[in-house]
Amino acid sequence: MTTGTVADATAGAGIPAPVVRHQQLIVTLFGLYCRESGTALPVASLVALLGDLGYDAPGVRSAVSRLKAKGVLRSTRSNGVAAYELSESLQTVFAEGDQRIFAERRDDGDRAWLLALFSVPEAQRHLRHRLRSVLSGLGFGTVSAGVWIASSGVADRARERLAAQGLDHFVEFFRGDYLFDGDVRAKVATWWDLEAIDELIGDFLDIYADADQAWQRRLGTQATEAAAADDETCRDAFRYYIPLLTLWRQLPYRDPDLPLEYLPAGWREPAARRAFTGAHRLIAPLAERHARQVIDG
Repeated sequence: MTTGTVADATAGAGIPAPVVRHQQLIVTLFGLYCRESGTALPVASLVALLGDLGYDAPGVRSAVSRLKAKGVLRSTRSNGVAAYELSESLQTVFAEGDQRIFAERRDDGDRAWLLALFSVPEAQRHLRHRLRSVLSGLGFGTVSAGVWIASSGVADRARERLAAQGLDHFVEFFRGDYLFDGDVRAKVATWWDLEAIDELIGDFLDIYADADQAWQRRLGTQATEAAAADDETCRDAFRYYIPLLTLWRQLPYRDPDLPLEYLPAGWREPAARRAFTGAHRLIAPLAERHARQVIDG
């Protein structure tokens, strides 16, 4: 479970400190500030930005090595100094992710269903885990072995993602209605691990439920004038925003994006999204100003 303290941003130094892995924060930084082809983040800048978040240089370098081994980052040079750039294969993934992560309203999905049936030959069984990971990341639930289900609205996105991974020829898609007279909500609870998803949402809300209100109080009339903020406020915004976004960006990929009538009463994703999008509007420009000063400075 993610831990941290709920702190009022008006306290200046009172920044929540959720436990977040180096690798996750690094991916967030590249996704925000260094995703375009041909752009690179100098090693010194990356270490400095993670230092602002309370992480030491050896841990940062170790995390970067692991991300390089996974093909997420690659080494390069920028203006004669060592740097890293994002793998081209992930640039499309980030662009698609923006639509889900930063949307101000959740996609309630269609009432029609999409079934994904896959079969991977034994000789290529190593691809099964990757295929399951892709489907899970798209919000699919599991009906049975080899049969996955989602709202039909995810169909185009699923086909594109699987094609990009070279996995599309293992999967057949079917769209239709579920002919069942009972409680669909009860069935949904067997296809998705809703308790685990709700726990993630709860972890986020425990720390950031009042994020937008706290920053509105701190910024006051400057809330819509990023240029008016001082350097300390921008650094605090950066220290607040990067962990906030890192925790939040997991949730849209786990939430099944089903009509709320199919989900447990009081489903908390809309409340978490309101808190995130409200804070995002206020402090993302301030956080970027600080990040750019470090990267360019």
